[in-house]
Amino acid sequence: MAISNNSEPKIVTGEGGYVLEDVPHLVDYIPDLPTYPNPLQNNPSYSVVKQYFVNADDTVAQKIVVHKDSPRGTHFRRSGPRQKVYFESDEVHACIVTCGGLCPGLNTVIRELVCGLTHMYHVKRILGIEGGYRGFYARNTVPITPKVVNDIHKRGGTILGTSRGGHDTSKIVDSIQDRGINQVYVIGGDGTQRGAAVIFEEIRRRGLKVAVAGIPKTIDNDIPVIDKSFGFDSAVEEAQRAINAAHVEAESVENGIGVVKLMGRYSGFIAMYATLASRDVDCCLIPESPFYLEGPGGLYEYIEKRLKEDGHIVIVVAEGAGEVLLSESLLKDEQDASGNKLLQDVGLWLSQNIKDYFSKQRKMNITLKYIDPTYMIRAIPGNASDNVYCTLLAHSAIHGAMAGYTGFTVGPVNGRHAYIPFCRVTERQNKVVITDRMWARLLSSTNQPSFLDPKVVAKKVAETKEEDTEAEAQLIEGENHIEATAASDPNV
Repeated sequence: MAISNNSEPKIVTGEGGYVLEDVPHLVDYIPDLPTYPNPLQNNPSYSVVKQYFVNADDTVAQKIVVHKDSPRGTHFRRSGPRQKVYFESDEVHACIVTCGGLCPGLNTVIRELVCGLTHMYHVKRILGIEGGYRGFYARNTVPITPKVVNDIHKRGGTILGTSRGGHDTSKIVDSIQDRGINQVYVIGGDGTQRGAAVIFEEIRRRGLKVAVAGIPKTIDNDIPVIDKSFGFDSAVEEAQRAINAAHVEAESVENGIGVVKLMGRYSGFIAMYATLASRDVDCCLIPESPFYLEGPGGLYEYIEKRLKEDGHIVIVVAEGAGEVLLSESLLKDEQDASGNKLLQDVGLWLSQNIKDYFSKQRKMNITLKYIDPTYMIRAIPGNASDNVYCTLLAHSAIHGAMAGYTGFTVGPVNGRHAYIPFCRVTERQNKVVITDRMWARLLSSTNQPSFLDPKVVAKKVAETKEEDTEAEAQLIEGENHIEATAASDPNV
């Protein structure tokens, strides 16, 4: 077999600034592979479909809001069944592995991979790799059939088990080669997708006819390019229960404070969307928007104001928020097996600081309740929306692997599912843009300060001493941020 060591991205350019960031294909390094008719054309379930197969040249634009003179921009190959496939049904020996933390919908993806391979492409050999990447070489594999996975979507977690770390590329590819596996489906976050990319490169180096497909999983919604990751909708929905409980506790007592910690190591999407959905939250703290505790415009001042006006306050804090505020003695310079920095519990730290400030400095009696639903949220099954989404992801991955594409991950880009090179979903993390209108909507909903730097606030206060009190109040309430956004975008 001819082996290509070229690992550069596949870029195709066209007229009008058109750029296609294509994904690898088996024929890139194994030429003259035979093709076969897609069995879907004989599938009675698809007999009502007007067009069985997507056009080979169909692509999905990364940006859909453009000016008339703008270049056409970056595109990705559209996912879906192709007229010709590169695997015969009896030839396929697939495996599925789940890695990293738990997430709602994991079992649904497993189920739909198994049922999709079986019912659409008549695949009979599917293995489950137990316990994450190390399961390739340190654990037994389990054969999985539609009967085995029939009702697993109703349960949280993953029936295959999971773990962090354990990635030994050589041992994993040796296991794939020894077992005769030729389709590998990897479900996991950005670290897992990086591992899948390395596995693909080693498979390509060895010239093996093995398709590697990734299905991105992160409850934090921090994978770039794709519209959202599965499990996110379920997490936001489940977070409402914790916020509702905190609100009931807070409003039932005098000077009640409810603090809810939600997931979001580096990205505050769950906290932001849960806050917007709830409408009971008075303050949302996320990693992307630094805040401070004391002084004009600080968190303590805002809490006291809310307590005097409403008698209670509900605060939602993402797990990665306020990291710079934690004292050096509390910070850990440690990482988990996936390479993620271990964080202190900002919710406990913040709760204790609030208690100390109001009891010792302000001499106020407060009642604070702290709720951390993190592991309860991770362990739930996917909701209806996520279950449908997981089905689409699984089917997209299957169609891509059968069509000979490899070294890709799947996901919706502007509502259309596409095949995306591994490098694009691992190069950075998706984060909340605090200059975006969505964050402005949150500030408008909670009426919390924008938490500008105290020096900036002090300077602004000094400059506006002779101005009316209304302008000064707007600064403290953070309305300057919303007005600045509106001024730069008339569509706000």
